[in-house]
Amino acid sequence: MTSILPTMPTRLQLVNSVLRRLREPEVDSVNENSYSKLIGDIVNDAKKLVEAAWDWSALRTTLTITTSAGVFNYILSDSQNNIKELNVINDTSNHVMTYQTQKWFDEKYLIEDVVSGSPRYFTYNGIETGTGDTRIDVYPKPDGVYTLRFNCVLRNDNLDTDGSYLYIPADPVLHLAVALAARERGETGGTSTAEYFAIADKYLADAIAIDAAKHPEEVIFYTV
Repeated sequence: MTSILPTMPTRLQLVNSVLRRLREPEVDSVNENSYSKLIGDIVNDAKKLVEAAWDWSALRTTLTITTSAGVFNYILSDSQNNIKELNVINDTSNHVMTYQTQKWFDEKYLIEDVVSGSPRYFTYNGIETGTGDTRIDVYPKPDGVYTLRFNCVLRNDNLDTDGSYLYIPADPVLHLAVALAARERGETGGTSTAEYFAIADKYLADAIAIDAAKHPEEVIFYTV
């Protein structure tokens, strides 16, 4: 097995890379023994932490809703209640939609006279039972068919098979997993746990800096 991780490594490749750094034998499957299973879980823990650290380009996608006349609540399919919206666009009417609070929506739908038309506002309203997908409300209540585009960051599910691919930068995940595994085991034969975490932090900072260069407007702070 190669010792160099590809751009999109699999769960098995990540686990074996961690095992090598812990001076453990490589495996042919993550489920081969109890320790490799543990490392597989630790890799997923590291993946979640790294995914949450930055709005990675590799996780950016667009989810689409098509409205129907008279319906104001929709399921954001495939969102898995695990998204961060970047912007929401009414692609049919060509305008950016604005977030409003649930209280604002309650007033519009339950107290005031309901207005129908092209949706301009949205809010989150629970999840869909069974799928866990996010539900949203829109206002005004649609009077026809409109295409709404949710540009968002969508964090991925756990890597659950040997061949599951990692889409975010691999080095931060790998080195954070090594640090977590070293802390769990208590010794690594040379490098301290604190040093492993410092190495992981450096890889994460470098990866964020590289990815942030693709979105420079998002790291500029403005006075208000």
